[in-house]
Amino acid sequence: MLAYAIESPDATARILDLPIPAPVDGEVLVKVRAASINGFDLAVAAGMLVGAMEHRYPVVLGKDFAGTVEAVGLGVTRFAPGDRVFGVVMKPFLGDGSLAEYVTVPKQYGIEHLPEGLEVATAGALGLAGSAAVGAIDAAGTISGKTVLVSGATGGVGSLLTQLANHAGATVIATARPGGDTEFVSGLGADQVIDYTGDVAGQLAAVAPGGIDVVFHLAGAPDVLAQLLAPDGRIVSTLGFGADQNSAAVAVMANPDAATLGRLADEVLTGRLRVSVEKTFPLGEAADAFDAFGVGTLGKLSVTVG
Repeated sequence: MLAYAIESPDATARILDLPIPAPVDGEVLVKVRAASINGFDLAVAAGMLVGAMEHRYPVVLGKDFAGTVEAVGLGVTRFAPGDRVFGVVMKPFLGDGSLAEYVTVPKQYGIEHLPEGLEVATAGALGLAGSAAVGAIDAAGTISGKTVLVSGATGGVGSLLTQLANHAGATVIATARPGGDTEFVSGLGADQVIDYTGDVAGQLAAVAPGGIDVVFHLAGAPDVLAQLLAPDGRIVSTLGFGADQNSAAVAVMANPDAATLGRLADEVLTGRLRVSVEKTFPLGEAADAFDAFGVGTLGKLSVTVG
């Protein structure tokens, strides 16, 4: 199979021809049709997780996937060959990734049936960013009638979180540069847009003089953002800023279990959630997709496989 992978510790990622993996007991072999790029993938490619997670070379990059079940290992009864599935590769080591023609995933975590009506390309860009957005919304508690700030609204997580916060009944303030970025987040449901290249505190004081009830920290300096909170406000961070750093902070991580993936699929099917894909690349151009992601995107970058 073709895969975008790091062959050895001193190598850079490139397209390799690798053996198709075989599912062990409790695993599902997925023929991948769509995937996407996330910040986690860039961190792995840059070597930032060496020493933090086990690397089993060749390390195939990619977390999100959507496709069909090719085969199953012993003990797998919930999935069968031919089933449409999507999810996130969740293993305690780095090695098996979704930027490949095939990937094995555990049956119990990070995979769910892909319902009819949900396009494969959409599902392939939904899992990791979507579950992070859901985790942030849940950690914030009841936000109906409250004022929230989404710092980093133009990215994959932020674009989904902005929509979820809007549908939860919050007044949503988003950070974005003027121009197309502002139009993008406004179209997602942001009530106010703050230019993060300017005086953020001053702009917020004008639109939310009482402070922010919940700050969603997806980008920016968390200590600065925490100063913008209203009394009893909360900062919810997907970047590891938690109670150890600030008593008002809670750190959240993506949890793409079956229930969360099913919830995300329902949100898309009912029209409450839209996955914005700025550009799609074929697997053979994965390196270009990584370069584009590093420059910055509006929403997601997708990768088609096969």
